[in-house]
Amino acid sequence: MDLGLKGKKAIVTGGTRGIGRAIAETLAREGCDVGICARNEDEVKQAVAALEALGVKATGSAVDVAQGETLKSWIESAEKILGGIDILVPNVSAMDVGAGPASWKRGFELDILGTVNAVEAALPFLKKSGAGAIVAICTTSAVQVEGPQAYSGVKAALVPYIKGLAVQLARDNIRANLVSPGTVYFEGGVWHRIQQQAAEIYKNALSRNPTGRMGTPQEVANAVVFLSSPAASFISGTNLICDGALTRRVQF
Repeated sequence: MDLGLKGKKAIVTGGTRGIGRAIAETLAREGCDVGICARNEDEVKQAVAALEALGVKATGSAVDVAQGETLKSWIESAEKILGGIDILVPNVSAMDVGAGPASWKRGFELDILGTVNAVEAALPFLKKSGAGAIVAICTTSAVQVEGPQAYSGVKAALVPYIKGLAVQLARDNIRANLVSPGTVYFEGGVWHRIQQQAAEIYKNALSRNPTGRMGTPQEVANAVVFLSSPAASFISGTNLICDGALTRRVQF
């Protein structure tokens, strides 16, 4: 299926590893020029080289998305290099499952303001696109109770925010959606570390999924890239759960 992404310009925050890296590379394989950012400069350089090897234009910088002005400046710079922005994927997360004020503050700065500031910076360019797409990365922890943790709360706030954008920006031909992964396993990721350090917790989490396994970054990336594409041109304001039937809620 041709997703119609060839020649599009995409920005992915947190694009050097895990889900973000899979999203960036899948967009590139579909013919998108891609801009990525992350905190580690060496990892950014390596990821940009890998994206360029896929035959597209790529750019990247070391950016802390909690620094709003820095993020805005980088997005504006990336737009000049790429020649526009058609797709924005705010992917960075604090992944902080603590319950104290410090965890809430960190989650708010990275998950919420990191997304809001990225959207605000990219909006002028998305409006010029004529077919802009925003796909924010949420989590199944936002739609079911996981305990009194900051991660669930701050991620849940993204759902009405993105839905509001979908309604507000429809007249500008900009779509806004979310993808909410369940448990996703990759080397160096959260569940890989839990497997090594807390085997019983890992086994319990694994047993909860009817598929008998955890998801992969590529499976999440496939959902994100589809929603980013013209193939999903009439889908906006949705929260796509990508979890292998892990969550038990009924979604109306």
